[in-house]
Amino acid sequence: MPFDLTSITPYLGDLAAGARLTALACLLALAGALAIGVAVALMRTAAMPLARRVAEFYVDVFRNVPFIVQLFFLFYGLPEIGPELSPFNTGVLGLALAGGAFTSDVIRSGILALEPGVLEAAQVSGLSRLTIYRRIVLPMALRTSIRPLGAVFVNLILTSSILSAITINELTGVAKIVASDTFQPFEVYALLLLAYFALTTLVSLAAGALHRRMNRHLQGGPA
Repeated sequence: MPFDLTSITPYLGDLAAGARLTALACLLALAGALAIGVAVALMRTAAMPLARRVAEFYVDVFRNVPFIVQLFFLFYGLPEIGPELSPFNTGVLGLALAGGAFTSDVIRSGILALEPGVLEAAQVSGLSRLTIYRRIVLPMALRTSIRPLGAVFVNLILTSSILSAITINELTGVAKIVASDTFQPFEVYALLLLAYFALTTLVSLAAGALHRRMNRHLQGGPA
């Protein structure tokens, strides 16, 4: 069977729009996941047992429940007792909450990997705990966590393919429609495979380049 894209060509604009929606959802979710991840990581490394237990419970829930179940709860269940969000906002919120659990692991590891002498020197200098974390701990932890944070972003892109289950016409949702209209599932899903491969490869390369740039002083590079 020949690989024929003739009947798919009129839908390329729709597929591109779906790809842009996927990228937008993932970028917004990444911002939310970073904010949540930082807060949860700080709670997990706090001296207060209650804060640690709450943070660990959050991480356990969102790491051990299938994403589609989380998504259905937010989209179909939550409106029964709270505000009803649009499908797009629900998708972004779901990705951010799920991504925040994994992001907190990455940032927590970066915090725990810091040399004890760094914190001791900051404390001796008289800086407040808030200032130490804001100006020293978090910047250093984030700098060493760029590669694993890139992996979290890649996972968000892959997970976003499930958003079509709540009527969001992101890349996978549009591909389903095109495959149904053209009766060419092989060609459509081959393009979908290549699109996701290109997106995730681009993110991985960008994360690697940013990691090398931010840590070049540790590799003997120019200051």
